[in-house]
Amino acid sequence: MALSMRQDLRQTQALVMTPQLQQAIRLLQLSHQELAAYVEQELEQNPLLERGFERGDASETANVSEGDGEDGAAPAAPAGTETSERAAGDTLPADNDGPLDTDWRDVWDDDGSARPVTAPEAGGDGAFESWGTGGRSDFSDVEGEITDTLSTAISLRDHLLGQLALEIADPVDRLVGSHLVDLVDEAGYLRADLDEVAVTLGAPRERIDAVLARLQRFDPPGVFARSLAECFALQLAERNRLDPAMQALLDNLDMLARHERTALLRVCGVNAEDLTDMIGELRRLDPRPGGSFEHDAVQYVVPDVLMRPQSDGGWLIELNPETLPRVLVNTRYWAEVAGRADTRTEKEFIGERLLAAN
Repeated sequence: MALSMRQDLRQTQALVMTPQLQQAIRLLQLSHQELAAYVEQELEQNPLLERGFERGDASETANVSEGDGEDGAAPAAPAGTETSERAAGDTLPADNDGPLDTDWRDVWDDDGSARPVTAPEAGGDGAFESWGTGGRSDFSDVEGEITDTLSTAISLRDHLLGQLALEIADPVDRLVGSHLVDLVDEAGYLRADLDEVAVTLGAPRERIDAVLARLQRFDPPGVFARSLAECFALQLAERNRLDPAMQALLDNLDMLARHERTALLRVCGVNAEDLTDMIGELRRLDPRPGGSFEHDAVQYVVPDVLMRPQSDGGWLIELNPETLPRVLVNTRYWAEVAGRADTRTEKEFIGERLLAAN
């Protein structure tokens, strides 16, 4: 068998799985929560990665960079100063013009910007024309946050404490009432055991009951009730509709839930028409008297995925970048560390971290 050498030209195609491609394939399979956790893990393990500035942080950084430097040099003049001086030169009167009613220095500052005219300085026919000329076009001069000016809805506890301060003057009874107010749930019911309350406060049970009877007359009607029947009874008493027949119906709400109308007719001692009216009146009552004071904050939903229509009729689906932490590669730190790396292990580690970061 003879051996010979020859050259052949072949065209082949192979898929090379680079580290970046492997990482991209792995990230595409992650959900939004898993991707956020992966980013947090990489921020902890990779020294070349750093968290990007949010909008507020970026503005603060910009403000710091615009301030005075460490060398004490004065900050540069604003860009609009030259324009203001040019505008002042075009509009200020010449020396040979006729005299005015007021000195132009009272209207224009040294930098050429119009000075706002306050109410005591205003006068003449053109006084109102100068008002607000020095106002700000943005809201940067507003002190505090806009959210600080929003009204806060009163809670059920604050509403009850306000009535307690007006209706009960005795300090001991007010202390008992304040403790009972703290035991009222968000629906307006008192779920606590009064015997335990008496032991906790060191007061007789009769005094606890007396204070509770006064608290049950507070607004909203039905508050401080210990059961649904008592809640309805308090509301009916406030409307002067708690007669013996209605009280008998409230004592047998379980029969009403089972639709035992025949037994209810016998217990209440009324006819079918009156029983229907009584049931309709119960339906108009509020089973949750404290529900009107539940003011849940609006929870805005941030979408995890964004969908945009394309010109060809398709859809572009991508993750919402606002929900993910912004990650940046600190190239300056990489150059500094790479220049100080001496051993082969250190250089390989820095190279691997850079490839993983990119």
